[in-house]
Amino acid sequence: MSNLSVLVVCLGNICRSPIGEAVLKHVAKERGIDITVDSAGTSNYHIGEDPDHRSVAICRKYNVPIEHSARQVQTEDFRRFTHILAADEANLRNLNRVKPRDATAEVRLWGSYLDNEPIADPYYGGMKGFEEVYHQCVKLSNAFLDEVVGKSTQGVE
Repeated sequence: MSNLSVLVVCLGNICRSPIGEAVLKHVAKERGIDITVDSAGTSNYHIGEDPDHRSVAICRKYNVPIEHSARQVQTEDFRRFTHILAADEANLRNLNRVKPRDATAEVRLWGSYLDNEPIADPYYGGMKGFEEVYHQCVKLSNAFLDEVVGKSTQGVE
């Protein structure tokens, strides 16, 4: 598939979606897949902020580059990206509520590519939650790429 572009979306764009963005970029690079990945939030709570320090720490632990400035989903995102992946059902509902009629992006729960499970928000918990988000994003990245691009003989852990 050419011009594959993905927007990973959570609520505030400082925990789950920046991890998802970083992990999907990393997994795609390891698999030799050309992809554009960004992330955004459905809320405007943290616009302009860096990812949560725990998101940065977990990505660094696994040598996954992470650099992002939080932003809110924009109408243009629905035409600019081929896929918009929601972290959970609440964000999926919010995305579908603001999705313009001329949207071209496929908007889905990211978990729908694997087990239909949401990515739990780790914000109010400890590092264990961020660790779980990271590993879930690795699995979801591989499942998404398997479905959209094709199966890989080498999964990335």
